[in-house]
This record gives sequence, structure tokens and C-alpha cells, in this order.
Amino acid sequence: MRKAIVLLAAMAAATLLLLGGCSRQDKIVKTQGHVFGTTVEISVYGESEARANELGAQVLKEFDRLHHKYHAWQPSMLTSLNDAIARGEPFQADEEMVSLLQSAAELSARSDYLFNPTIGHLIRLWGFQKNDITAQGPSAAEIKRWVDADPRLSDLRYQGTVVSSVNPAVMIDLGGYAKGYALDRAAAILRDAKVKAALVNVGGNVIAVGQPGARPWQVGIRDPRGEGAIATVSLHDNEAVGTSGDYERYFMKDGKRHPHIVDPRTGQTIDLVASVTIVISGGSDVGLRSDGNSKPLFITGAEGWEAMAKRLGLNEVMMVDAQRNILMTPAMRARMDTGSAPR
Repeated sequence: MRKAIVLLAAMAAATLLLLGGCSRQDKIVKTQGHVFGTTVEISVYGESEARANELGAQVLKEFDRLHHKYHAWQPSMLTSLNDAIARGEPFQADEEMVSLLQSAAELSARSDYLFNPTIGHLIRLWGFQKNDITAQGPSAAEIKRWVDADPRLSDLRYQGTVVSSVNPAVMIDLGGYAKGYALDRAAAILRDAKVKAALVNVGGNVIAVGQPGARPWQVGIRDPRGEGAIATVSLHDNEAVGTSGDYERYFMKDGKRHPHIVDPRTGQTIDLVASVTIVISGGSDVGLRSDGNSKPLFITGAEGWEAMAKRLGLNEVMMVDAQRNILMTPAMRARMDTGSAPR
């Protein structure tokens, strides 16, 4: 990868904001909800209001199903799996869960286990497995206990859809992966319904279906601690944007920001990066890849993100570091300059 383009910025990290991709006379109907602990929005283009609302309701129903199935601390199929692992017992899952866990395991291995959904004990220790986040101060001994246990998705064993673990320290938290899967499910529902175009936003993770008129969808990368966008990204059919940031689930303690992303190597929260935004194109799992792949880049930080991006095959990446510098790959810069994906 060529040397990243560095821009000095007077603003902090990025989240995503729909700016619109069509003229005023074109019809976009939006359906909003709250699931996965964040705001979700389904924008449907070129359909009647009644049909767009119906499709939005179908997507929200699917989101609700996934939210309850993969919730990390309220009773769910996932918590039942974690309880069985802690007892050293096998668990009867289903094909969807097994497929999701196995795809997550592949990404985990490719990222040198920096993407590690099995560190639920550490995430809970830091107080992020609850709705109301308060300042925490886990002891070094508590952190060391779970770091030394070295849980990984490779510890799981499968017999059909029966899942077990050789490591009882495994506690799976799919908060950094399930939203991406939800985007792919939403896109499948909307494509099956033959919509002309749609955009689905799950807390700043966005997937595009089709094109709203003559122009692609326009998504702004916004300053999360202020108003306005620092850049605009054009999204074409079957492209997704994923952002990991330090600005939604975090707490401040002794002047230090502690976001919900934890380095599995140290058990510590990450305070060197404000956000990472990536664009993923093509394939049947652009949502999954846009969600999961941003986490290893966030953990490696400004010194190692380019090497990790190359390792993961990511071309379009933007990082805002803790000093508010914007680091960007040439391909990401080209997309922003030209309003289209680099060819």
C-alpha cells in the first residue's frame, strides 16, 4: 500500500450521516427504529409510501429477531451458549449461529486475533455489557486473569450444529459483528422485494442497495463531537461503510477516554484512535466485512493500521487518530475526490 495521505483536522472522529443521493422531486421514504443499542434507519427510494413503510417494518422485524438472538448480556441464544461453555457443556445452536461464528473465526485468524469476539469477560469487566455505562477501574490482576486465559474462536468445536469449547474462558460478544450481519440480512430482504434502491444505516454502519436516480447514494463522514461532515463518500450498489469509534460507548476516568473496544493482547481500552472508517465493495457479505474489519485497524492504531489493512485486503480506509490527524489510503482519497469507487 502506498504511503497514506495525512490531513490535519480540527475535528475528531467520524460517524456516518446520509446526505442524500437524488434530487428533491425523487421520493425517499425513511423508517426509523432503535435496536442493537443504536438508532437504525431504512431509506427506500422509488416506492409508494405504504410499500416503503411495509418494507421498513420487515427489516426492523428482522433486526429485532437478531437483537434478541445475539444479545450479549440479556437472555438470548448467545448467552445460553456462553453459559454452556462456562459449565463445560455442549450447546445445541442452529445453522445461522454456527455460520456466523465460523465466519467470525476466519476474520479473527486473518487479523492475528485482534478481532476477537470471545473476550466477553474483559468487555464485561470494563462495564460495557450494560445499557448505562459508568466509569470502571478493573484491577490489573482481574485484567491479567482474562488476558492469560487467551480465549479465541478457534477454541470452539462443532459437531453439526452442536457447539462446545475447549476453553471455558470463552465468552462470546458479537457487538462488533452482528450489526454487519444485520445489514446483509436487510439488503437480502430488500433485494428479494425488488426495490429500486435503498440505504440501511445501523448506528453508522451503512449498506447500499441499487442507486437512487442518476447519482449514487451520498454518505457523509461526520464529526461525532460536533456538527457537519468532514468528507462525503459515494456508495454504489452492494457497497457498505463501517466505522469503529470512541464516541458512542465510552466513559471518562481521570481525564482519559475509555471506549468499548478492548485490545485482547493487553485487556486495556484503546485511547490512541478516535475512529476508523472503511468501505467494502462486492460479495454477499459486505455488511459483515464492513463491521468486523474496522476493529483490528482501530486496535493497531496509527502506527500499524496500513500493514493490517493490507493483511485484510482493505483498500479504502480512513483513520482519525487521537491527535485529530486524518490518515487516509490513496484509494479512499480517490473515492472522495471523484465521487465514485476507484476502478
